Amino acid sequence: MMAGELLNRIRDSLVEGEPEVTVALTAQALQAGLEPMVIIKEGLVPGMNIVGDRFACGEYFLPELVVASEGMQQAIARLEPELLARNQKLEAAGTVVLGTVKGDIHAIGKSLVGTMLTANGFKVHDLGVDVPAERFIDKVRETGAEILGLSALLTTTMLQQKAVLDALEAAGLRGKVKVMVGGAPVSRGWAEEIGADGYAEDAMGAVQLVQRLLG
Repeated sequence: MMAGELLNRIRDSLVEGEPEVTVALTAQALQAGLEPMVIIKEGLVPGMNIVGDRFACGEYFLPELVVASEGMQQAIARLEPELLARNQKLEAAGTVVLGTVKGDIHAIGKSLVGTMLTANGFKVHDLGVDVPAERFIDKVRETGAEILGLSALLTTTMLQQKAVLDALEAAGLRGKVKVMVGGAPVSRGWAEEIGADGYAEDAMGAVQLVQRLLG
């Protein structure tokens, strides 16, 4: 099989939601002499881009997104030893800390953002739900994250987004991390009011926002 055909099949296997096939084709591409970085940039990434586009326009839903992301991550895991052997490293596009704020236990939207960011090459630290401001601060300091994502799904917990921003300021970290906010009751106006760096309406919007904030 020609290199181009192999890469196209890797791309299509992600789009079609066949993680086992993605991993098998990735191994086959390595055996055929393709460089790991070529497999990633010309097979895996284009596949995830298509999945993301289809999700954004409502053609795909959460299950398709999760399956494709699993295929991508399993294929990357298969490639990592080869990258190490070549003294190459898959550089993360950036580091993101995510969580649903204190008092709020809604997880789906936040988890979806994490899945999409991971699939787009970001290192994501998902702190889960009901996360107090101090834990966000500690994780940002520990990881050196460039982006902090704060989710709130209740009008009563939106104020916790402001509390985290205030805590960042008090800790001397506000100038070192970009903060994005989201959630059903959250708006662009609210983001501006509390001094956040950006607002995303959905998971694809969050990916685009992070890419924009990191320039």
